Amino acid sequence: MREAIISFPMFGEGFRLNPPASITIGGFAIYFYGIIIAVGMALAIVYTSKTSKRFGFSMDVIYDYLIWSVLAAILGARLYYCLTYMDANGVHTYLQNPVTMLYIRDGGLAIYGGVIGALLALLVRSRMRRERVWGLLDIMALGLLIGQCVGRWGNFFNREAFGYETDVFCRMGLTFRGSTIYVHPTFLYESLWNFVGFLLLHFHSKTRQRYLGQYFLLYLIWYGFGRMWIEGLRTDSLWLVQDVIRISQLLSALLFAGGLTLYLLNAARLRRGKGPVFGGPLPERKAEQTAA
Repeated sequence: MREAIISFPMFGEGFRLNPPASITIGGFAIYFYGIIIAVGMALAIVYTSKTSKRFGFSMDVIYDYLIWSVLAAILGARLYYCLTYMDANGVHTYLQNPVTMLYIRDGGLAIYGGVIGALLALLVRSRMRRERVWGLLDIMALGLLIGQCVGRWGNFFNREAFGYETDVFCRMGLTFRGSTIYVHPTFLYESLWNFVGFLLLHFHSKTRQRYLGQYFLLYLIWYGFGRMWIEGLRTDSLWLVQDVIRISQLLSALLFAGGLTLYLLNAARLRRGKGPVFGGPLPERKAEQTAA
């Protein structure tokens, strides 16, 4: 489907796009998917480094964590995809030939694997540095929303991660070999959902933060709910039980439920003048500003 012509009827019948999936430099193909993922990571790094002081960290410390988390995110995204991928016959092809896991240029990255990898890297590195991880989780949450918002447009260039056929007003047309189908542009849904979530958390964190770890929980709630809904529209999901349970949809539901439970529990404890069960106190500088 990488050669399919893309259209959006809501912009008129003449609105048709055919962006290349890759460019070739010196006989070497560079895929736009990878370029866009890299752009999303770069924007997330710029944002997190600029807002680090708000959560009690210097830029140098943040860069140290970023090196670890970015590498772990790439490794986790690839490993998650390879371990859960099955072909049309229900065969775990990567497990049968493990060396193919190294062929990352052939495609195959899973966002949840990247999130898990980055989270584990933060936990390990904070333990090594003997620093509390709560503020790092907040920074990570905001950065992830940026990276995921931008990164989803890699699916646009690959003509992938779209949903079932539909006639909704915002449907996307894919014309391939003379035949056109109209589908849910689920990559666009998720990109916009993440963008709105980032704006809400960004402005809320400037004036209304009550404890460190708060925005990580809000990220779990926002992203978990949105992904749970959007994943149900997709046709290319990785299945836990074929045609019964999607892996990412189940994981999204668990993250949403867990994040919401902890957030409400923290809110109840704060109303009673107690500390959060998940999270830590604000840095002294931030606490003084909030009180003022």
